[in-house]
Parts: sequence; C-alpha cells; structure tokens
Amino acid sequence: MLESMTNAFRLPDLRRRLLYTLWILVVFRLAAHVPVPGLNRAALESVFQSDTAAGAIIRWYNLLAGGAVENFSVVAMGVYPYITASIIMQLLQPIFPSLDELAKEGESGRAKINQYTYWLTVPLAVVQAIAQVSLLNNSTSTGGQVVEFGPAFPLNTITVLVALTAGTMFALWLGERITEEGIGNGVSIIIFGGIVAGIPQGVYPLLQQPMALILVMALTIFTVLAIVVIQEGHRRIQVQYGKRVRGTRIYGGQSTYIPLRVNSAGMIPLIFANSLLLFPAMIGSVLAGATMVPVFIQQFGTWMQDAFNYRSATYFITYFILVVAFTFFYTDVVFRQQNLPETLQRNGGFIPGIRPGKRTEEYLNGIMHRITLAGALFLGIVAVLPWFAAALTNLPPNQSLIIRSTGLLIVVGVVLDTIKQLEAQLLMRHYEGFIR
Repeated sequence: MLESMTNAFRLPDLRRRLLYTLWILVVFRLAAHVPVPGLNRAALESVFQSDTAAGAIIRWYNLLAGGAVENFSVVAMGVYPYITASIIMQLLQPIFPSLDELAKEGESGRAKINQYTYWLTVPLAVVQAIAQVSLLNNSTSTGGQVVEFGPAFPLNTITVLVALTAGTMFALWLGERITEEGIGNGVSIIIFGGIVAGIPQGVYPLLQQPMALILVMALTIFTVLAIVVIQEGHRRIQVQYGKRVRGTRIYGGQSTYIPLRVNSAGMIPLIFANSLLLFPAMIGSVLAGATMVPVFIQQFGTWMQDAFNYRSATYFITYFILVVAFTFFYTDVVFRQQNLPETLQRNGGFIPGIRPGKRTEEYLNGIMHRITLAGALFLGIVAVLPWFAAALTNLPPNQSLIIRSTGLLIVVGVVLDTIKQLEAQLLMRHYEGFIR
C-alpha cells in the first residue's frame, strides 16, 4: 500500500488525482461546519446531552454523518438520501421490465438509471430533512427549537429544507468530482471521509480509561483483520476454453478460472440497512411530537422511537436480518447482470464436467448462493458486533469500537477498492511506458 502511494506520487497525473481527492474531502469537511440558517446552538447542545431515546438516536446518527449533525450543518444528511434512492431503484428493476432493460443496455442504460436515482433523491432528501428537523426539535430539553420549523414559520421552514436538500446534492456533486477527476468511488469516499472524521470523537472518551482503550483497540484490530480476510476471500471456478482455428492461427485451448468472491456485495448491504433503519426512528419522532393526531398515533410513534433506538434488541435484530437479506438480494442482482454463462458460451468457454447453458447457470448460481450465505452471515455479525463488544467491555455500543464495525467495513472496503484502482492505474502506465 505504501509502495503504491509512493509510486503514485512520482507520476504527475496520479499525484494530481490524489491531491484532488484530498482537496474535495477538505471541502466536504469544511461544509460540515457550515450551520443551517437560524440555528439555536443552546437547544442543539441540549439534544446531545439528553438521555432520551431520541437523543441517543441523534448521537448515533451524528457518528454516521461524521459530526455534521452535532453542528447541524447543511450537509448533515450526507449522501444517505441518495443511498435510499439507490435502494428503491434496485428494488424496482425486477418489478418494471423497462428498468430491467435499461440496466442491460450497458453504460448508457446505467447512466439513465443513475439520472432517475438523482431525481428521486430530491424528494427523499426533503422527507428526510423534515423527519430529521422534527426529531431534533422534539428532543430538546430547553423547551426551545433547534431551528424554527413548521406551519408557524413558513419562510424559515422552506429555507431549512432547501439548505439541507442542497447540502445533500452538493455532497453528491463532490462525490461525482472524485469519481471523474480523482481516485476511487466518489460517494464511497465521501462516506469514508465522514466516518474517519469521527475517530477523534470516538477515542477521546476512552483516554481516561487505559484498560478499556487497550481492549477496544484490540477488538478493532481483530475486526479489521477479519474484514480483510473475508473481503479478499473467493472461490475459484475452473474454466476451459476450446481451440478455435482462424486462418493459420489457433486461438483458445487455455485453462483459467472465475473468482467468485465470498462477499460480492461489499459494504452496500450495510449502507442500505443503515439508511432504512434511520427512517422508523425519525418517523416515530414526528408522530410522537405531533399535536393534531389521535393519541394512539402518538403512542405508536413513541413505540417506534423506543423500538428502533440503537440500544434496543429490536434494532440490532432487525439490523442483522436486513443486512443478510440485502446481501443475498444485491449479490443476486449483480451476479445476474454479469450473465456469466452466456458470456462463457459466446467465447467458447465451459466448466469441465458441466454442460454449457442452463446447467452452467444452475451450477454457478448454486455455488454463489452457498458462498454468499457465509458472506451474509459475516456481514450480519459485523453489523451487530458493537452490541457484543459493549457487553464485553461494559461500554456503550457507540464506544465499544474506535470506529463502529459497520464503519470499519466501509473504511476497509473503500481503502482496498481505492488501492486496487490506484494499482490498476500504475500497472496501466507501466505497460504504456513499456510499449513506448
């Protein structure tokens, strides 16, 4: 890794890409300190000092946003509305044949689906902004509002919604700039930047407890090692190519393999599950604080707040189930889009002992489902690891790891993916120099 970084900085083009990526992250972190208009800091501080379920949810969400909620900045929602929109588009593809056809059209089709995803992000960002502001305002212990919001303050309400929605779209735009001009996947890098920015906040409370700090660091290092092993693990499927004669040349005849990864979905299921689990608590907060609805609806909102509080058993059981389900779903969607059996048959390849076509498809799907089970269970365990680590260390779940396990998987996944892209760029330039 260090060698790749050193070699990259020796090449002007890659050095420019790396510095550009770093600069975009700096811009994003600066935006995380720009508050929304009309912020009442005293009321906001009271939310983070509150011991209520809503206060715990806000502190947990603040960790995901890299401290942007603590400042209630314009990018407090990060890119999570876009992630939610991506989930919806993925779910709609098997339902609507037109979307499924677009997904199979290659780069142009994916660009069109991505455009639809951006359009869907805007209304979802507005809904999430309403829920987030309502959650904050209903969690204050001072009696005031974090920001003036609601029918009584129409102008300020519109201003806050526009600021938060624009902040999300600005974060997405920064991510696009990284994808096009920098190194790595832009949206993942933006999420990575928010998580890493929260490390000092996670370490600081442990400095007064040396033994707890040592234990937490050991758990974190062990988790990172396990993540790397699973992320890099794969099953090799041998493939044989038949000989083809064209003119005087003979093509094919060689043997190779298809690497099927144990965790093909990467960190996507965790991001999906995180995004979905934020909504029940936010909606519950809105219903619990509503004054123009029947009492039973307020009670239902209070139950949702308590049930989906990150300390509750309901939360992490639901989290585990969602992660496992999304792992199978996302892996299946991506694997079917690759259409490996047809590609092998078209190029004269076959798996020894397996007939081409339908039998090859069933064979590959069967193997993929078996190894995905191991990957899905691993991701589920990683998702709920903070609760087990909290029981072991007698610390709150948000302090039982330096970076919570979901964040660790995202960080490790982004680092590995970025390093691979960097090495691919180095290899390409090496071959280009050799050709010259």
